[in-house]
Parts: sequence; C-alpha cells; structure tokens
Amino acid sequence: MKKPSTMILNAPVQPCLWFDFQAEEAARFYTSVFPNSRMGTITHYGANAPMPEGTVLTVGFELNGQPWTALNGGAAFPFNPAVSFMVICQTQAEMDHYWSALADDPAQGQCGWLTDRFGLSWQIVPQLMVDLLPTPDTPGKQRLMAAMMGMKKLDIATLQRAFSQA
Repeated sequence: MKKPSTMILNAPVQPCLWFDFQAEEAARFYTSVFPNSRMGTITHYGANAPMPEGTVLTVGFELNGQPWTALNGGAAFPFNPAVSFMVICQTQAEMDHYWSALADDPAQGQCGWLTDRFGLSWQIVPQLMVDLLPTPDTPGKQRLMAAMMGMKKLDIATLQRAFSQA
C-alpha cells in the first residue's frame, strides 16, 4: 500500500483555497471543527517571492479524510458564494454543531448556507434532503423546498413534516 504524502496531496481532485494571509489559521480552525481531520505540511515563501520570505505559502490538511490545500496568495481573489462546500449531516445535533462552529454570523445564513469568518461559503445540509429530493413525490418535494426557503439553519424535523404532510 502506498504511504500518503505528508503534504496530503494524495487525492486526484481536492480543493485549494486562496487566502490573503490566513491559510494556516483557517486550516487549524477547520481541522478543529471536523472529525478525522489533521494538519499536513506547511510550506513557506522564499526570497524574491510575492510575499515576505518566511510567510506561509501553502498548508496541506484533511477534513474528515478529504485532502485540502490552503494557499496564501494575497487579496487578489476573495471568496464568494458561487463556490460553497456542502456538509451532509445525519442528525440535527450534527447540523447544529457545524452551523454554530462555522457561521461567522449565525443569523445571516439562508436555506442552510452560511459564510465563515474567512468569507468561505458552506451549505449545512441534512441527509434527508439528499434522500428526498430525487423521489417521485413532486408535491412532497415542493413542500420540502418551500419549508427550506423560509429557514436559515435547516431543521430536519420541520423538513420531514413538510415533505410528509398530506
């Protein structure tokens, strides 16, 4: 079996997040929020680079076993909601954990979407949505979507009731 790289670049496709200068801070924060997470190799800018020598360049890390890279590249490319990361949750307690840990302002989210303190967008989604949206019950899906549209943090019991109501 091949030993994983200490830089955690062993997956064929993985996110690379561009930060102004908070790559290490963000990676440490995210690894504290998700289970089965760890920090990997941290690299630094050398001489004659776009950032001061010794500044963190990249941080390899894993979130629940998924490799990620964080890059300090300066303010040229801020995050926006066009890209978000979905966290599929089994229970309301799990949803509550991620919502409270990640949301910069828990009152500002909409339809399960939130923005963290670094400006990155996340979707905190119950497995229930993943399971029910492909079903042929069109009226149930319409009620489910209507209920979701009125929520900030999603509530599994309310969504289930909306789908099941006759």
